[in-house]
Amino acid sequence: MDAVFRVLSLGDGAPEIAGSPYGPFVVEHCDSPEQVAARLREQPPDALLLATAEPGALPDWPALAQAVLDTAVVVVLHAPAPRAAVELLQFGVQDVLADATDVPRALRLAIERRRLGLAARKGYSTDLPTGLPNHAQLLEHMTHLLALREREPAPMALIVLRVDGLAAVAETLGQESADVLRRKAAVRLRAALRASDVVASIGHDAFAVLLAWIDSPADGERVMDKLAAILSQPFSVAGRAQRLLPHAGLASYPEHGKSAEPLLRRALGAALQFTPVGRDAAQPADRGPAAAANDEEA
Repeated sequence: MDAVFRVLSLGDGAPEIAGSPYGPFVVEHCDSPEQVAARLREQPPDALLLATAEPGALPDWPALAQAVLDTAVVVVLHAPAPRAAVELLQFGVQDVLADATDVPRALRLAIERRRLGLAARKGYSTDLPTGLPNHAQLLEHMTHLLALREREPAPMALIVLRVDGLAAVAETLGQESADVLRRKAAVRLRAALRASDVVASIGHDAFAVLLAWIDSPADGERVMDKLAAILSQPFSVAGRAQRLLPHAGLASYPEHGKSAEPLLRRALGAALQFTPVGRDAAQPADRGPAAAANDEEA
């Protein structure tokens, strides 16, 4: 069954589109901008169709700023000036039309373009096998948080956990099993942290954990040891027990840097020099002689 597209319509110039082959559309006609705003708050439609003779007033309409975030917006103008049409597109409107007979096609294409844009943004910001934010999204989040820390100082830490063992699982059980193991590792990390902390996938064998605030640098070390120990515990994949050996690295703000990429490089470098935590693995000398809780035979 084809999807049904819900459209809010405002303005006397909106054509009848319910029977268009570009649909099917279900159209709700609104009597006022206030009614449109109320409908947008209740449940954003697939598209919003605005027919107006005063394009200059649209950018000042508060509901339009929210509408362009939540739905595909198409505007029908009577003899639109090129500058007005361009300004509306820059504001976030999907399309500006002078001919109302083209509305069904424009609405359907606007809906599809918006869906493709959302999928592209999700692909850009998400590591698909784990569902975690990816490298680019982590750096963006760190940049915003570091800007906040410049105004409201507070220590924070970035932990990198590189894991050995995924390649062996992919070779013996297949890539799908290796992806399952990565997902299970991601879930285990997420469950061990606060809601305010960020877990990201920064490569096929590496995770990053951003501690949004800590009381002291020692807290970052403690959390790093805890997460390494958690990842060292066996996972069940395809009916077999599988182990990962984590390499852990830490960078602290502001001691080790005040921008995202230098902090990430430092944490990655520390992880590369770190002896894997797990069975038969020793802690590096500068981290003290204490063994992790899971260093014993399982």
